[in-house]
Amino acid sequence: MANEVLVVGLDIGTTKVCVVIGELNENGKLEITGVGISPSTGLRKGVVVNIEATLRSVSSAIENAELMSGREVKNCWVGIGGSHIDGLNSRGVVAVTGRNRETREIGQDDIDRVLEAARAVVIPMDRQVLEVIPQSYIVDDQKGVRNPLDIMGVRLEAEVHIITCGVTGAQNLVKCVNRAGFRVNGLVLQSLAAGTSVLTEEEKELGVALVDLGGGTTDVMVYFQGTPFSTMTIPAGGSQVTSDISILNNLSFETAERIKLNAGCCWESVLDGDDDIIVPGVGGRAPQPIPKSQIMHVIRPRMEEIFLMVKEKLDHLSLSRPLGGGVVLTGGGACLPGAAELASYIFKLPVRIGVPLSVGGLVEEYRNPEYATAVGLMLEGAMREGQKTIEWGNEKGGREKNQGSFFGKFVNWLKKEFF
Repeated sequence: MANEVLVVGLDIGTTKVCVVIGELNENGKLEITGVGISPSTGLRKGVVVNIEATLRSVSSAIENAELMSGREVKNCWVGIGGSHIDGLNSRGVVAVTGRNRETREIGQDDIDRVLEAARAVVIPMDRQVLEVIPQSYIVDDQKGVRNPLDIMGVRLEAEVHIITCGVTGAQNLVKCVNRAGFRVNGLVLQSLAAGTSVLTEEEKELGVALVDLGGGTTDVMVYFQGTPFSTMTIPAGGSQVTSDISILNNLSFETAERIKLNAGCCWESVLDGDDDIIVPGVGGRAPQPIPKSQIMHVIRPRMEEIFLMVKEKLDHLSLSRPLGGGVVLTGGGACLPGAAELASYIFKLPVRIGVPLSVGGLVEEYRNPEYATAVGLMLEGAMREGQKTIEWGNEKGGREKNQGSFFGKFVNWLKKEFF
C-alpha cells in the first residue's frame, strides 16, 4: 500500500515518546498497524531542553513502530503541550454580505471572515496562534447556531476558543523531528488530540474535564456544549511523584520509577496487600524492605495536590451549569491504581479512566491511557488530511473524484463512527 495512506501520530512527552501508525484499508477504514514507545530525556515540563536527546528518542520510537507495521514513516502529526500553552475565548462580528444580496444567505466567505475577526486578538511577539476552534455562532439575535451556512441574516457573530503556544517551543519541537529525518505535517495540541480519542460526543455536550496526567505536566481541556471551552496546564505530573519516592526513601530515580509502576497506589481500598518490596541498596549497601503502604502514603499526597490544583482552576470557570460528563483521566498517570477513586473524592464528580476508542488493528497494544494522545494525533491528522482532500475536490469541481479517495472514504467513516 502506498505511503500516502499512512497516518502517523507522534506524541513527544517529558518522560516518553509514543508513536502510532494508522493505515487506511481498501474500504477507507483506519487500522492501527504499528505502535512504538521510547524513553524521553530531552524535555522538561513539555519543553525541549536537549535537541540531541529528543531526536534520538523520536528516532527510536518511530523505528519500533516501523518494525511492527512493516511500513516506512516519512511524515507525522506531532503533539505539542507543556507550560507554554495557553487558551482564551474570543468573539468576532461581521456584516453578512452573502452569496445573494437580496436574501442575505450566509456563505462560506462570511464564516471565514467572522473567524478571522475573532482570532484578531493581541498576543505577545513570542507567542503564536496554534488553534482557532469555533464554539458557536450568533445570527442576528439567534444564539447557539452550530453551522450558520445558508442561514439568512444580517449580522454574524462567532465565539471561538483560541489556543496559543510559545514560538520557540514550537520551533524546537519541529526542529527535533526534522533532524530525526521526518517531516512535520502539523502541530496539534496534545490535550485536544487526547480528547478526540477518549471522549464521547455525549460527554462533550454535557460538559467534561479531560485531565491528561503526563510526566512533567498535567494538561486540562474542558469541553462544554460540545466544544472546547478552556485550556489549562498544571506544572506538575508523574515525575514529581517519582521524585518524592526517590527522595523520601533514598532511592535512585530509576528504582523509584519501577516501584511506582509495579507497586504504586494512591487509594487505600485498592491496595493489594501490604507486602514488603525489596529494593536494592545504594552504593553496594544491603537491599532494604519497604512496605507497600509506605509507598502509598508518599504517592497519595502528591496526586492529591495535583488534583486540588486542577479543581481550583475548574472552580474559577464561569460555566452556566456543572460538568455533567464529570472528569476523564488519561495519560500515563491515569494507570496508577486508585487514581480514579482519589479524583472522584477530590472533584466530587463522576470519574472514569479514558482509554482510546476502538479503531481497529492492534487493539491490545494501543487500548491504554498512555497511547491516548498518540492515537488522537493520528485521528486528528487523518481528519485534517481528509478535509484538505475534500477542499481540493470542491475547488476543482471534482466531488465524485474525492469520494473515491482513501481519505475521502475515511472521513465519511470517521464521522459515522465517532462524530
